Amino acid sequence: MKYLKVSNNKRFLIKDNGEQFFWLGDTAWELLHSLSREEIIEYLDCRLKQGFTVIQTVALAECDGIRIPNFYGRYPLLSNNGDYSEVIPDTEGEYSYWDHVDYFVEQACKRNMYVALLPTWGDKYSMEWGVGPQIFNRENAKKYGLWIGQRYKDAENIIWVLGGDRNLQSEEHFAVNISLARGIKESGAKQLITFHPWGEQTSSKHFPNADWLDFHMIQSGHKERNYKNYKMVQHDYSLTPVKPTLDAEPRYEDHPVGFNAQNGYFDASDVRQAAYWAVFSGGCGVTYGHNCVWRMVRETSDYFIMNWQTALNRPAAGQIHYLKDLILSDDMLSMKPSQNYLFKQYDGANYIPVLESGSKIYFYTPCGLPIELNKNLLTKKTRWMNPRTGEYSDAVAKDNVFSPSTCGKGEDWVLIVEK
Repeated sequence: MKYLKVSNNKRFLIKDNGEQFFWLGDTAWELLHSLSREEIIEYLDCRLKQGFTVIQTVALAECDGIRIPNFYGRYPLLSNNGDYSEVIPDTEGEYSYWDHVDYFVEQACKRNMYVALLPTWGDKYSMEWGVGPQIFNRENAKKYGLWIGQRYKDAENIIWVLGGDRNLQSEEHFAVNISLARGIKESGAKQLITFHPWGEQTSSKHFPNADWLDFHMIQSGHKERNYKNYKMVQHDYSLTPVKPTLDAEPRYEDHPVGFNAQNGYFDASDVRQAAYWAVFSGGCGVTYGHNCVWRMVRETSDYFIMNWQTALNRPAAGQIHYLKDLILSDDMLSMKPSQNYLFKQYDGANYIPVLESGSKIYFYTPCGLPIELNKNLLTKKTRWMNPRTGEYSDAVAKDNVFSPSTCGKGEDWVLIVEK
C-alpha cells in the first residue's frame, strides 16, 4: 500500500509514488459495529472483485454504536455508570472492539483497499436527530483524536473523515471537528483528512479554507431522482484554494426516494447517472452505496428490502467499476470538465456532462438522447461505451450528431471522442 496525497494540480488524489488513483467508494457505515470477522472477509472479497478501492465506515457507529455491542459483544468505550464523556477506549483482550477495527483495517490493506474512517458519527456531538449519546466537546474530542490518530498513524490505507452526516449549527459543533482534526494531526498521523457533511451539502460550506482539510466531500443524498449533484461538484471545483472534490454519498441503490417507500426506490440507472454526472463534472472519484449494505441489514422491511449479502450483488454494484476503468485508461491528471465541445445541452434528467483529457473528450447521455457536437471539433476516432456492460462499439455521426443504438430511462451511454 501507499499513502494517498493530493496531486500537484490539486484536482486529484494520487498514491505517494505518483500512481493514478480513482476513489471508487462503498458506504459500509455499520460494518465495524455489525459484522463478524468471517462476514468482513465475505464483504471485502466481494467488493474487491467488483473493483472498489475505498470502504467508508465508522468507528463509533450511528445505530447506537456506543451502547449496543458489536458482533462479539464488545463496546468501543468504557462507561462510568452510563457516562462516556471521558472517552476511554476499551482495548482489553483478544476480540476487543478496537482489535476488531484493527482486523478490518489490516484485511482491507491486504487487498490494497483504502478505509475512509469516521472516528465518530455526528450524533455523538450533535443530537439534532439520532440516538447518540452526545458525548463529545472540544476538549475530549481532541483527546480522542490523539488516541485514534496514534493507533492508526502507520496504516497507509487510512483516510480520515470527520463530520458524520450532521449540519454544524453551533460554535461547539465546529470546535469538536476542529479538535478532532488537531488531535489526529498532533498524533503524528500523516493520512489525508476530509469532512462528511449532511445531505445536499458539501464540506466547503463549513470548511472552505481549513488547512487540515485536504479535499472536499459532498453528500448529494437521497432526496429525489435527477438531483443535480453535478452542480455541487462544479461549485467545489470553482473554489479557491483549489482542492479535490468528490460525491461520497449520492443516491443509494434500492433506497426509498425521498426516504419514503411510497415513492419507490432508486435503481441502477439512478446510481449510474449520479456517478457519471459527478465524475464528468470534475470529481476525483465517486462513492457507490446500497441502502441495505450501509446498514448491514439482516431483517427486511419496506424500507430495507433485502439482506446485506443479497444487496452486495445488485446491478449497479457490478457496473460502477466501468467508470473507474474508463478514467484510469486515460491520463487522469490531465482531465477537466469542459462544455466547449457540446452544441446542444439538455436539462433535467438528460443533462450531458463533458470531461476532457489531453487527447480525448467524454460525453455522458443519461437516457440515450443524441449528442450534438460543435462543428469546429475535429475528430480522429469515436466510440460508444455502454455503462451497463462496459462494452465498446464504433460511433458514427450524421451532421455532427451521434445517436446511441438505444434510448430511454436506463439506456445511458458514454461517447468517447479522440481529438
